[in-house]
Amino acid sequence: MTSPLRFNAFVMNTGSHIHHGQWRRPDARQHEFADVTLWIDLAKTLEAARFDALFFADVSGHYGDADADYGVYVREGLQIPSNDPLVLLGALAVTTEHIGLALTSNVMQQHPFNFARQVSTLDHISNGRVAWNIVTGTQDNGARNYGLPQLTDHAERYRWAEEYVDVAYKLWEGSWDDDAVLVDKEAGVFSDVSKVHKIHHVGERYTVEGPHLPSPSPQRTPVLYQAGSSGAGRAFAANNAEAVFIISPTPEAARAQIEDTRAQAVAAGRRPEDVKFFQGLSFVIGETQEEAQAKWAEYREYSSLDGYLAHAAIVDKSGRTYAPETPLSEVDTNTAKGFLDAAAALVTDREPVVADLAARARGDHTVIVGTPEHIADELERWQAAGVDGINVINWVIPGSFEEFTEKVIPVLQRRGLAQSEYTPGSLRRKLFGDDRLNERHPAARYRGAFGENALVGGSARDAVSV
Repeated sequence: MTSPLRFNAFVMNTGSHIHHGQWRRPDARQHEFADVTLWIDLAKTLEAARFDALFFADVSGHYGDADADYGVYVREGLQIPSNDPLVLLGALAVTTEHIGLALTSNVMQQHPFNFARQVSTLDHISNGRVAWNIVTGTQDNGARNYGLPQLTDHAERYRWAEEYVDVAYKLWEGSWDDDAVLVDKEAGVFSDVSKVHKIHHVGERYTVEGPHLPSPSPQRTPVLYQAGSSGAGRAFAANNAEAVFIISPTPEAARAQIEDTRAQAVAAGRRPEDVKFFQGLSFVIGETQEEAQAKWAEYREYSSLDGYLAHAAIVDKSGRTYAPETPLSEVDTNTAKGFLDAAAALVTDREPVVADLAARARGDHTVIVGTPEHIADELERWQAAGVDGINVINWVIPGSFEEFTEKVIPVLQRRGLAQSEYTPGSLRRKLFGDDRLNERHPAARYRGAFGENALVGGSARDAVSV
């Protein structure tokens, strides 16, 4: 029997996210992104169609050379202006009931103690529907916005991320026992102090005493998303991720990445099914193939080449942008290594160059054009390659999602490729059958690990180091 695919709406709290230039279309409303009602209405539309999650990307600064003219980003509305997704999710949490709410947060942009507190608060507000997309940054400008001279070395950023999540895991999983909260009005005891623990984390970057200020939320740890496709990114995903976002050019390429990451997860003591993979795809939908192709031509007319080139800008390790004619084999960059590898694989008749990255960014290889039945056929191919779900990338908001939910979802539901009803409970329960991370995940080792630190005042001598 066919298992349903999972569906995320992949969006950003900005005017131009992935498909640049489309905000100019008469039917586009993504330029109204600062209006919360746009997102509330979209979330309700997606929830009615039984989408699994509304997934927000985010950035910490503009792309490209941090010292060069950044006018193209401002002119294009290319992820600037943009608003904080974590704040927006608070509004969506109280206006929806079932749909997951996923945010992106960079390890640079917040101390893990405060971030863990904010996520726990959101998980309480949403009754356990929060996911976190763990990112390490791709922009030198973003690094400078947090006091760094430039982006930290690629491999070092993942070491940073490992400590960051380690702090968060200790707070979410180890600081409070399940039965710590009493709310005993008669005895005058709110929580049992012997079951609320300081974590005394001491590491290379962080020293965090604790305890975690929020009591345990429905999921404790949010569902963990990750999108790294480089070697370091895949290793991090194999250890930590529950859902991995990929943008493979073909089902065959997706299969290779999925099998490699799952093999690493097994080597880390996890199971293949502990990690789900979401392929990013865009859709052009028509009643006939001819109508769909005509709509596809219209979308391309609105496409901004300047926007795609700016989004795909690759800088060297000194922060300078590579010339368009530079062979990709000569590129030595501190970021987007998986993106480079994928772009190079698409060019087989000559040596790929930096200019080819614009075509990769435009995503022609990840656009399905056709009738709802044709789209369903193609999604079956992706599923057969090991893909568990789809990140649906819009052209316009809300129209792309309205069209997909009205025309494609019913066909998928009839084939068993999309769910018709939600499983009750948290986002993790919907995806994995349980509210809590399983015992194979590295965060689970902190359950019950800090009992000896349950002392009024605590002590650094009980510190748990990474």
